[in-house]
Amino acid sequence: MLASLGDPYTRFLSPAEFSKMGRYDISGIGINLREIPDENGEVKLKVLGLLLDGPAYSAGVRQGDELLSVNGEDVKGKSAFEVSSLLQGPNETFVTIKVKHGNCGPVHSIEVQRQLVARTPVFYRLEQIDNSTASVGYIRLREFNALARKDLVIAMKRLQDRGASYFILDLRDNLGGLVQAGIEIAKLFLNEGEKVIYTVGRDPQYQNTIAADSAPLVKAPVIVLVNNKTASASEIVASALHDNCRAVLVGDRTFGKGLIQSVFELHDGSGVVVTVGKYVTPNHMDINGNGIEPDYQKLPGWSDVKKHLSECNINRQG
Repeated sequence: MLASLGDPYTRFLSPAEFSKMGRYDISGIGINLREIPDENGEVKLKVLGLLLDGPAYSAGVRQGDELLSVNGEDVKGKSAFEVSSLLQGPNETFVTIKVKHGNCGPVHSIEVQRQLVARTPVFYRLEQIDNSTASVGYIRLREFNALARKDLVIAMKRLQDRGASYFILDLRDNLGGLVQAGIEIAKLFLNEGEKVIYTVGRDPQYQNTIAADSAPLVKAPVIVLVNNKTASASEIVASALHDNCRAVLVGDRTFGKGLIQSVFELHDGSGVVVTVGKYVTPNHMDINGNGIEPDYQKLPGWSDVKKHLSECNINRQG
């Protein structure tokens, strides 16, 4: 039935396959949140999906519930990613959430024990540049899971404190993961207001412009390493840094997967992944099926990187 749609990424997941997706739980309590506007235009945070037998489900949270507060803090006006960060905490600690069942249902205060199973995807080291006093902060990001942004921030700050003048972000063989984590990581490098990505879809809720909303964590020149297994969330980060003249891309053309997908859990623990839209880069290029062409195939010198980024900024402004 799904094959008749002609989309190789819309697919059925067996219960065993669906359970593996738990490692992409961004909340630590087994729920996925979505911002849903009501008839008055106010945005509500609804539980889009939850892991069967996960912490939240076992405590009484149900699909479609509206999340009202986390540990007594009102979540009105906050994004789904911000609230997911509030839900996170050390493994086996407790978080108290207030939810409303349905549109007119009762409000419940529920204590949930966190069970975060994600492992850090970040590896980093400081490298000295030959014949120079300058050093490079090398960061390898294996996947975009619940810990990716937090651990990347820690790595970048530590490398800065140790004197890194430049950064290499290695996204080779990174097939993606949590797209929202990729978006938030891209924002770490961009100036406020710069575009991260555009989303396009038939449903108005998938037509959106996503931009950075604060100052960058680092302003140093960046090289992003890519190859033919750099996909999805990795391509969002690579294109955002490239199109905003924050980084040069080095390696091979990326994979070319720029689709937005929703995941639906079925009653028997299996699931369906359905394509609902696609991503377009800040320079309005369709990632899907095309990939991103790098600037260099081999590592350039840092003087060439700085010259390339400077010229990019001049062309962009004029």
